[in-house]
Amino acid sequence: MSKVIIIAEAGVNHNGDINLAKKLIDVASEANVDYVKFQTWITEDIVDKSAAKADYQKNNDGSDTTQFEMLKRLELSFEDFKVLKVYSESKGVKFLSTPDDYKSLDFLADELQLPILKIGSGEVTNIPFLRRFGQKKKPIILSTGMSSIGEVEKAYYALIESGAPSVTILHCTSNYPASLESVNLKVMGTLAKVFNTAVGYSDHTEGVEVSLAAVALGATVIEKHYTLDKNLPGPDHKASLEPEELKEMVLQIRNIEKAISGDGLKKAHNSEIETKKIVQKGIYLNRTISSGEIITDEHLIMKRPVSALSAQDYDFVIGKTANKEIEEGEVLKLNDLNFE
Repeated sequence: MSKVIIIAEAGVNHNGDINLAKKLIDVASEANVDYVKFQTWITEDIVDKSAAKADYQKNNDGSDTTQFEMLKRLELSFEDFKVLKVYSESKGVKFLSTPDDYKSLDFLADELQLPILKIGSGEVTNIPFLRRFGQKKKPIILSTGMSSIGEVEKAYYALIESGAPSVTILHCTSNYPASLESVNLKVMGTLAKVFNTAVGYSDHTEGVEVSLAAVALGATVIEKHYTLDKNLPGPDHKASLEPEELKEMVLQIRNIEKAISGDGLKKAHNSEIETKKIVQKGIYLNRTISSGEIITDEHLIMKRPVSALSAQDYDFVIGKTANKEIEEGEVLKLNDLNFE
């Protein structure tokens, strides 16, 4: 199994402050994630001033503003992202950001030269925008919250047919936080089968157990929101991990990778061989048997450690005759038996 790509989703949890964004990068670096990811947009290009907030934004944001006003408050500039990319690389963690408009896509793909492009769930039905992504001819990670399989199909082929060399599809439930009942992790298997492509999970649930389950079920990418403090004002903090939780999630994913690696063949592992010799049982004489006597169940007892004949050879031994006298408590051996 290849290493699972872990994306720490800083998103908008910097609250529009580049210094908070740098602190989030520090946390991602300390947790040993593969990528830290932000979101890049020009507010005027992505939302009308009349647009209402989503329910989770109303509940979590802590301010009585429109969606436009909220996003404008959280927006970072292209210059900020240039600084953050350099800072991220200096901390040994790769930089990603999700563009929400054409200018931001061109900036991230062409000017910052990001090697991978990430598409948010809100763009799954935005076919013209997806085609622009594909034309960049870079690997794509596509989140699919709120989407039907038909919508995912149209998005996938829009990307592939316009030039994307590969598309990793992330299952997702676009609620913050998402309830466990809404997760439906089996969808990952459906996506892998239908599109014959790598799949992963963008996790908006509380805690880390769903991300761990997704890895066990074959996720190649895990994306998880994190924050400096869940009590900070803003739309996504409450559904995010705090620094120590992020660090623990990474450790647990790496442990699960070890546990599900291997060739799938059922056999004794090298570490079990010595224990097997001691714990498995062999065939011993429960009472003395005379030469020429037929061996029955009453003659035998199965005891540790495994002996010349394993307890698994019981049916083979029953009905054979002894070719010599064997004392009670002795091990039964193959050359103690007549085969005529």
